[in-house]
Amino acid sequence: MTTTPTTPPTAPRKGLVLDFGGVLTTPLLPAALAFEKRAGLAEGTLLHTLYLDPEMVRHTEDLERGTITQSRWNAEAGRRLGIAAENLMGRIFADLRPETALVAVADAARRAGVKVAILSNSVGRTPWNLYEGYDLAYDAVVISEDHGLRKPEPEIFELVLKELGLTADQCVFVDDTPQHLSPAAALGFATVHAQDPRRTVAEVTALLGLA
Repeated sequence: MTTTPTTPPTAPRKGLVLDFGGVLTTPLLPAALAFEKRAGLAEGTLLHTLYLDPEMVRHTEDLERGTITQSRWNAEAGRRLGIAAENLMGRIFADLRPETALVAVADAARRAGVKVAILSNSVGRTPWNLYEGYDLAYDAVVISEDHGLRKPEPEIFELVLKELGLTADQCVFVDDTPQHLSPAAALGFATVHAQDPRRTVAEVTALLGLA
């Protein structure tokens, strides 16, 4: 009797690379919408003023690379929005909280011997620090402003792999921004688009072979 050979299951990945804002925190959009209400801005004002205007997008990219300060970004954004600039980034994202399900997955992965890294596009650290109050004692923490690189540039993915001592095909990458997933996948990462925490947890645990 002839038997059909079966394809061996894919080996579990050995590394987990996580975006920070919107992955290890609650989603960014609801926080931004809540700020618009508090500030008396029409819904969608932040999106159109800060993230669709090419010049402001350049300011944000410069902030992520560390070539301008958060205070300078606040001043420019406040001017465009017509509101006070003081600690504007912190006020916009004041409602962010830890996404406990993903924090727990990161901790479980490390207990299982998986190397865990943070790969985050920075929003600056002063006067408001996105990372304050979080335990970032992971195997690697790559913040864009520290290296003059930002997602989706392939070089920043290569940097986090170097710090982990792993190859892309050994790792899972999780991000809430779709544009950041394609370059990671091109390098060989298994990618997970973080939208619903429960679904994200299920996908990550399956790829890592976690119970």
